[in-house]
Amino acid sequence: MKLSAKVEKALNDQLNLELRSAYAYLGMAAYFDHTAFTGFGLWMSLQSREELKHAGKFYKYIADRGGKVALQALPAPRCEYKSVLEAFQTSLIQEEEVSASINGIYEMAAADKDFSTLSFLKWFLDEQVEEEKSVGDIVAKLKLVGDNHNGLFQIDKSAAKRAAGEAEG
Repeated sequence: MKLSAKVEKALNDQLNLELRSAYAYLGMAAYFDHTAFTGFGLWMSLQSREELKHAGKFYKYIADRGGKVALQALPAPRCEYKSVLEAFQTSLIQEEEVSASINGIYEMAAADKDFSTLSFLKWFLDEQVEEEKSVGDIVAKLKLVGDNHNGLFQIDKSAAKRAAGEAEG
């Protein structure tokens, strides 16, 4: 079954949202690369690569279903933040936007009885729960430590360990 025009457009919009997210995370990594928080920089770089993989999955799915991939121009990412907390709060908002978009496509595909797309999107629905929790946990910890430098460096160290572990696996 070929994709309906509206599902194809929504999938292309999601593909481009994933690319914008990858670029936004790269901008956040660039911000952290000019600070002492190298762990946060590694974490954001990993997130950027992950979003590119997600975009690739949408690209392949659209093509595999006989759709036409429609890439869009990417706006320049933000590379300056007032604080570590602001960068991670921005990340959380971004992940919530991605989740809402995927949920919308899921609803659209369900209405179209496009079961192949529903199956494809299931992985992303589960992934977004994990993404929002991961970023939300960091935001909560950052709020707890506030401007305490020792606390910030401990969270940075933890972010570096997570990034190193996922890069290896």
